[in-house]
Amino acid sequence: MPACDTAHRIGVSTAAPRKIRVLCVDDSALVRGIMSQIINQQPDMEVVAVAPDPLVARELIKRHNPDVLTLDVEMPHMDGLDFLERLMRLRPMPVLMVSSLTDKGSEVTLRALELGAVDFITKPKLGLRDGLLEYSELIAEKLRAAALARPRAGSRQAGAVPPRLRIPFTTTEKLILIGASTGGTEAIRQVLQPLPANSPAILITQHMPAGFTKSFVRRLDSLCAMQVHEAEDGQRVLPGHVYLAPGGVAHMKLGRSGANYVVCLEYSDPVNRHRPSVDVLFHSAAALAGSNAVGVLLTGMGKDGAQGLLAMKQAGAVTMAQDEATSVVFGMPREALHIGATDEAVPLPAIGERVLQACGARGLRV
Repeated sequence: MPACDTAHRIGVSTAAPRKIRVLCVDDSALVRGIMSQIINQQPDMEVVAVAPDPLVARELIKRHNPDVLTLDVEMPHMDGLDFLERLMRLRPMPVLMVSSLTDKGSEVTLRALELGAVDFITKPKLGLRDGLLEYSELIAEKLRAAALARPRAGSRQAGAVPPRLRIPFTTTEKLILIGASTGGTEAIRQVLQPLPANSPAILITQHMPAGFTKSFVRRLDSLCAMQVHEAEDGQRVLPGHVYLAPGGVAHMKLGRSGANYVVCLEYSDPVNRHRPSVDVLFHSAAALAGSNAVGVLLTGMGKDGAQGLLAMKQAGAVTMAQDEATSVVFGMPREALHIGATDEAVPLPAIGERVLQACGARGLRV
């Protein structure tokens, strides 16, 4: 009996899996063409339409109902941010921003993430065609993550200061380690913004390309009571300060200099395809801080950070992961829960308070 006949008789579907449907919005015909080429070469996705500006895109969204939208920032007729804000308010859907690697571009991109965009792709400064084609694998990976994301309306006033949490102690011995990827920039802001100025030191690895970390640090520093820095090698780790691993440049590790904790930057190969890697940070904290650390794994695609969080737990640290309902992409937190790296799945709005509570738990040394 033919295989197709057998499948029909036993009720097995022979239909191919549904492809991820993408709408590309960019005023550059070259970029629209290259993005279409990259996406249509992937076996699991396709471009259903392209648009030169948001006004055309609006009609194409209604007609094609795409799974993911790629959106340029600077376009005629309507600014990309204005369009994004309206879209996330009226018809939330996964959006991947396409941004130029400039100070202005990175600031605008971070604002787009606050408004609800899932992630961003960096346009190369030179050799646009070849540069984008070199990013083919990364673009496809980000589109897959975006297709899995939970679209949400972003914050129109992300700078509004929530009530400050309170903490009854100050010590250099207690440390908070945070890892994040897709959706992480906004999650990190929501964790840090309510924390008081005398919070324990925080070290953060967020998957981010080179050139965007400084803008992200400036934005966080303007919104938070704690002082936020792009991490530097040998920098002393102090309470009331946040240290963010430099994107795309080096891994960040916790180190020791005498009795003090310090930042160590390691210019080695990517780990889990990432540099900086969350696992590298978490493993260093497990080795040096033990039960004096609190580990938090936030939203992101993949598995980076799960094994490191497990090492922290085994070393006596308090560990937790963002819950599924509030994660843009639940990949990294899910993996941590799956392997037993943590038993706590915490909603994003509660993580800041839960972290401070954990800093007073398990007899941490003072």
